[in-house]
Amino acid sequence: MMPDYIMTLPAPTTIKSLKIASRESALALWQSRYIKAQLESLYPELEVEIVGMTTKGDQILDVPLAKIGGKGLFVKELETSMLAGTTDIAVHSMKDVPMEFPENLELAAICERENPFDAFVSNAFQNVAALPQGATVGTSSLRRHSQLAALRPDLNIVPLRGNVNTRLAKLDAGEFDAIILAASGLKRLAFDDRIKSVLSEAESLPAVGQGALGIECRSDDLEIKALLVPLIHAESELCVKAERAMNHRLHGGCQVPIAGYATLKDDTITLQGLVASVDGQTVLKSNLSGASDQPEALGVAVAEALLKQGAGPLLAALSE
Repeated sequence: MMPDYIMTLPAPTTIKSLKIASRESALALWQSRYIKAQLESLYPELEVEIVGMTTKGDQILDVPLAKIGGKGLFVKELETSMLAGTTDIAVHSMKDVPMEFPENLELAAICERENPFDAFVSNAFQNVAALPQGATVGTSSLRRHSQLAALRPDLNIVPLRGNVNTRLAKLDAGEFDAIILAASGLKRLAFDDRIKSVLSEAESLPAVGQGALGIECRSDDLEIKALLVPLIHAESELCVKAERAMNHRLHGGCQVPIAGYATLKDDTITLQGLVASVDGQTVLKSNLSGASDQPEALGVAVAEALLKQGAGPLLAALSE
């Protein structure tokens, strides 16, 4: 069943085939197949091929992302293939997309957002509050680490890398009492039953763009950009633009203790922003609302409010 936000088709296209650059993880392939199915439904004559590839971020699993360049490592090879003309588009989790794009590439569409929150996964406990003192919790994210440390400073929070299946296997092997993952990834891979509870905004504010898919393509591919127009989800796009503008103003990457979550009601966007120290000792927050036609301005305003509270030195300390 096609999403209800696809209302009209763009002008007829002369494009007969299209190649999607995709990481080879189960979640990345699910996302690429999802977009492939939508495009083929919209354009029955279009042949869509998924080109799988392994990125540097997939290859280096024994080092925290923050120490090897952040989540941009998951998109570099995909972008190189588009620039070389080997592939035409790439489908990304928006929380993994760097703030800056290489020359001649751009974000062409932000699709409808899935559940944006973090999920608590455990074989023995129902939620964070139920964890015993000193319990071991795994997460790959400094954002999750910092908020979890603020919530439960007694916990032993350790790095956990790998794809969703790998992380679940480590939990099942008894290496962790619980792990924290994006609810959207678990739902997309039909692991809903592994979610013991979904963390609230107060417990763990989501990553910028979490739950939304983005499609990147070459800037001069006007026909391909027109092809993707029906996949744009207006509400998700506005909210993610506000979140990313905040992150950009903070000079934050994808792997720092920055959180941002925007919601749209009528013509007003409300954006919550957060910057924290990794140990959770310092947590800065801002919550502002603005007109829906100026999402980037709202994002900058929230960032400025956080900077006034001392976010700059907090983030600078992480790069030392």
